Amino acid sequence: MTRDELVTRTRQLIDEGDRLAAEPSLGALQVWLQLSDDLLSTAWGSMDRYHLAWLLVGKPKGTVRGRRMTPEEEAAYVREVAEQKTAALRMSLDAVERQGMPFLGETGGVGLGDQPRTARAAPAHPDLPADPTLADRLAEARRQADEHRDHEAPRAPRPERMQR
Repeated sequence: MTRDELVTRTRQLIDEGDRLAAEPSLGALQVWLQLSDDLLSTAWGSMDRYHLAWLLVGKPKGTVRGRRMTPEEEAAYVREVAEQKTAALRMSLDAVERQGMPFLGETGGVGLGDQPRTARAAPAHPDLPADPTLADRLAEARRQADEHRDHEAPRAPRPERMQR
């Protein structure tokens, strides 16, 4: 998938999410959620329950349990989930478009500027000056960390009273 394809498909899903919020349909929501899940997992990897809970996607405040939802409750549910997932899609779009973040499925897309991603040398944070000594400092930090690898090894037996 190219960056342009990801942007186009994300925008289409955002538009559909806005339509779902305006005209709720549970069946359309289910299809849209699957399409958006597929796109996001292709771009960013699969999301576990922790990530989804953090995004509040699919966890409406007034979930009905043990009975069918009334048409009003169903419409409210569809609106709330669509708004939550649309917000997640907007964050994804911002990451790709404005921030130029690389994504998992990227195959030759164009990000910041008009250069292919592999030829680009844009800093991750354009506001910060480039640091020519960064590679040397990282190598030194790794060397020092290697000297201390044995620090996780057990040292001495623990007294019985502390082994509960």
